Amino acid sequence: MTELRLPRLAFRIGCAGLALLAGTAMSDASSCNRRDALGTARVLAVDAALFPRVGLKNFPETLPLADHEVVLTFDDGPRSPNTDKVLAALAQECARATFFLVGRSSAEFPELVRRVAAQGHTVAYHSWSHPKMSKISFEQAKEDIERGIAAVEMALNGVSTKMPSTPFFRFPYFDATPATLDLLQARGIVVFGADLWASDWENITPEQELTILIERLEAARKGIILLHDAQTRTAAMLPAFLRYLHQNGYRIVHLVPAAAKSAEAPLTSWHHAFPQ
Repeated sequence: MTELRLPRLAFRIGCAGLALLAGTAMSDASSCNRRDALGTARVLAVDAALFPRVGLKNFPETLPLADHEVVLTFDDGPRSPNTDKVLAALAQECARATFFLVGRSSAEFPELVRRVAAQGHTVAYHSWSHPKMSKISFEQAKEDIERGIAAVEMALNGVSTKMPSTPFFRFPYFDATPATLDLLQARGIVVFGADLWASDWENITPEQELTILIERLEAARKGIILLHDAQTRTAAMLPAFLRYLHQNGYRIVHLVPAAAKSAEAPLTSWHHAFPQ
């Protein structure tokens, strides 16, 4: 019974914290000076040559995470006000995440895309229109992927380009085809699956989502976690989950591309990877 009460208590505490913080999220997660914050334990540079496809729910291998290390990833944003609330919760705990953004939504909320990046999170890509790639032709899939990248880049950097600043992509519904997987691997883009998720697309309450996620995490003990910042239930649940991570000894790993160590490397490598 203790295990069931803990998520409910954490949920109430977390929601109260988010209510206090809403609208006052810090501009940079590193500026957080709360001594009791979850924090970000380390940064992991992901090399597409070594890890072209990761996530045990979808592929044979995942990222090299130690016991009790987790990577927070969010799909389907940006979407106001839920993405705003997710950013506030992460800032409250000095935790950094990776956001796989939909191009169409990024065009609608460009300021929110820039805020994700300004707060120290990694901006990645999730197509233009969120289609099932296996249901459309390869050329349509390729165009949707590239248009999504261009829309995010336009929102983020003011330049419409097919060359992503960060070579991270997640397929909508995890619905990839051999041809689209090969396309992204040839371009040096890491394809992300996940190791576990909260099933936040289901009709469940935030409290139910928290319980499901905790149960799955305790079974896995580490991994790439998939959440959806566009979901109201996830925005409500997240503060409690972050506190749970902290109280139970979990550590946040922040992902960046391996080339991020060199300001020139991404532009050079992408020039060769994307023949125009």
